[in-house]
Amino acid sequence: MAKVCCFKGASTTLPLHSHFQLQKHHCLNSKTPNSRKTFAIYNMEREKKETSQNNEFPVSSVDDVLIIIKSDYDNSYFVTGNFTSSIYAEDCIFEDPTIKFSGTELYGRNLKLLVPFFDCASIRLLKIEKDVESDTNFLRAYWKLRTNLKLPWRPLIAIDGNTSYELNEDFKIVRHVESWNVSALEAVSQIFKFEKSRG
Repeated sequence: MAKVCCFKGASTTLPLHSHFQLQKHHCLNSKTPNSRKTFAIYNMEREKKETSQNNEFPVSSVDDVLIIIKSDYDNSYFVTGNFTSSIYAEDCIFEDPTIKFSGTELYGRNLKLLVPFFDCASIRLLKIEKDVESDTNFLRAYWKLRTNLKLPWRPLIAIDGNTSYELNEDFKIVRHVESWNVSALEAVSQIFKFEKSRG
């Protein structure tokens, strides 16, 4: 499966970088709890700001959203946890046959929680299309998910499905709904299937 990798050029602001390193050294070696806490908060805010900046893409049409979604699939977003959150509304509704909730931030956290359990995982985009006959802007992606789980018996999770993306007038995704070729019960039961020993 194709994997798109992005590399950033080396920073030219070496004095500033050195300043951060010195500050980190000072805070980590300080005996004052507040110093550690202050640096931790600063570092989290800095990381959050950088992530937000890198995740922003100009979107002015359904086609723009389609290209970004395709890129997320090319990067195996579901099995890596890395997706372009800026194309989603903050209160976007996420739904699959097992769960329904709202909030893009929560969706991101859920993906990150799942990733450590995947082994030899892949999600392959079969096709993505626009629904041109609807009054509402819709995109639909068809995909295949295959992954073993990191359990002693390494069960295989195999699901073919599609995801419907509903966009608002600002081309933000407000509904993200998955449909599977198996029921929720059948999907969960795959976890408890044991491979028969050969020979």
